[in-house]
Amino acid sequence: MLWNWQHHDWPNFVWNSNRLVAAERRFLLSGGLFIGAIKHLGSNECNQLTVETISNEALKTSEIEGEILDRASVQSSVLRQFGLTTNKQRARPEEQGIAEMMVNLYHTFAQPLTEKTLFAWHKMVMSGQRDLKDIACYRTGKEPMQVISGKIDTPKVHFEAPPSSRLSYEMKRFIAWFNQTGSAGEEFLPALTRAGIAHLYFESIHPFEDGNGRIGRALAEKSLAQSLGQPTLIALASTILARRKDYYKALEAASKSMDITNWLSWFAGISLEAQQHTLALTEFLIEKTKLLDRLNGQLNDRQQKALLRVFREGPQGFKGGLSAGNYIKITGASPATATRDLVDMIKKGALVRIGEHRHARYHPNISLSTIKPVTINDQGEVIVE
Repeated sequence: MLWNWQHHDWPNFVWNSNRLVAAERRFLLSGGLFIGAIKHLGSNECNQLTVETISNEALKTSEIEGEILDRASVQSSVLRQFGLTTNKQRARPEEQGIAEMMVNLYHTFAQPLTEKTLFAWHKMVMSGQRDLKDIACYRTGKEPMQVISGKIDTPKVHFEAPPSSRLSYEMKRFIAWFNQTGSAGEEFLPALTRAGIAHLYFESIHPFEDGNGRIGRALAEKSLAQSLGQPTLIALASTILARRKDYYKALEAASKSMDITNWLSWFAGISLEAQQHTLALTEFLIEKTKLLDRLNGQLNDRQQKALLRVFREGPQGFKGGLSAGNYIKITGASPATATRDLVDMIKKGALVRIGEHRHARYHPNISLSTIKPVTINDQGEVIVE
């Protein structure tokens, strides 16, 4: 069996572009809807959308690799990167580093890709690492770079990357391809196609000793942002994490063939689903602002505090909904006062109640979009389940 980079026609991938036409059209349409939606956000809501999305992507892209980071530390780091806080909360180097890379991606998405950028990202992602030989440079080890699983004595090899001696040449070709296939490039490719190939192409080279997955997903996001002409704030890593097994399976299959139609179809579905998350969060922020404006001056301090606290949890709110017990903890109200406050908030249209008595749970009175899985079938139809 040959890996894709061992084929004589590497890296000239082939695919059925007809299978992606509808998905490409839908991605651009949804991208336009997002651009239109954020125009209805105030500066505070825009900042919230940006910080929450980038923080969540930083967390999830790390979690895909099995690294669990502290949400508060990552978000604090992102806020500092944007100059939105003077909070000096300490963060571990790995939390600071991934936040720095994601914010850098946001600010520099439109710039051509360079080796300098990749090395800078690698240094950020590897912050705090003490056991790596090669940081901010391509790997130099003589041993094969393999992705393996299973027992030590009987490992299963899922992929083997090109030897380190080829990396300088391979990466020069990759960087040239990336810049030539953008919207102003000589070899323009549609948004989802280019991003999907960029991720697979980079992962197939696997140029770094560690951190290839996080940087590869950042390259996919950079590609998508360049196609739309602005940061997408797309929940790509979050969506991939929910499909992690399928993600690795699709990558492994694509690493063995030059025909990448199935990989691009899978990636397109994931990207469209990720777009739904971003649009849902944007709609949530718009609806939140409308509700707070309508309720202006109608709520007492306790009610206002509780409602804002629920909104800080994002579109999902408290897991299972706000309970009377939660309300008491947030506001310090007595049980009787909490009951009166909650009933009053329902009458004023601030909350809706689900369930009765001690099983009652309360949710903000706003409409929320449902996120649905997306697949691209063999005929190129976009199937929203």
